[in-house]
Amino acid sequence: MATSSTTVIDAKGKKNPGIGTQVYLPVSEIHDDTLVLKNGGVRAILRTTSLNFNLKSEQEQNALTAGYQSFLNSLEFPIQVVIRSRKLDIDKYIESLKAKVPQQKNPLLQNQTTQYIDFVSRLVEYADIMEKDFLVVVPFDPLRAQGGGIMEKFFGIKFLDLFRGKDSTGAIKQRREEFENLKKGLSQRVNIIQTGLENLGLKAHQLTTQELIELMYNSYNPVTSRNEKLGNVEKHNLEG
Repeated sequence: MATSSTTVIDAKGKKNPGIGTQVYLPVSEIHDDTLVLKNGGVRAILRTTSLNFNLKSEQEQNALTAGYQSFLNSLEFPIQVVIRSRKLDIDKYIESLKAKVPQQKNPLLQNQTTQYIDFVSRLVEYADIMEKDFLVVVPFDPLRAQGGGIMEKFFGIKFLDLFRGKDSTGAIKQRREEFENLKKGLSQRVNIIQTGLENLGLKAHQLTTQELIELMYNSYNPVTSRNEKLGNVEKHNLEG
């Protein structure tokens, strides 16, 4: 399923015609656990675990530093490391607790569970607790993506793309074939990154289509995303 360049999909998966902010973003499509840029390049995003460097001994710190340096020097392609801070979201946890309240046969346990839910909700709201995401962006670009002007090089945006209409069937088919070839090269790079991070004691998980869409939605709509949650949109392919 594909949408035109002037169609925006909202949090409920409904199509809203008209030019929206999506047409000004570098991302053209999101599918197959991959971001597709408007210049044809593809990106995979890995979420990694973290470790407390300060709790390590001096010998362990030196080993980690040397290992990380060796890992970066071994790469034949660039990567981007992103540390993203956001307010802790416990909505799913709260919903799971609420579902357990009716299952409690003991009235005392029901009351304690309800009070716990209220306590945790207020704690997160007033304490403004933050959590961090550690992300690694893995790129793979076709040769044609290396040309173009400044806007296209940095953001993958062609000026005329902001106003282009629907793609033809032939163009969609050609782009799909190119995507499959690029995906193979991207998968090889993802494996290299995952292996390198595992050697450092970190676990790396590649974001799924759903997680990628949630990441984009939450990043570009920080206020709205707090009040209007994103549903299951994996069946949608987002195309700018």
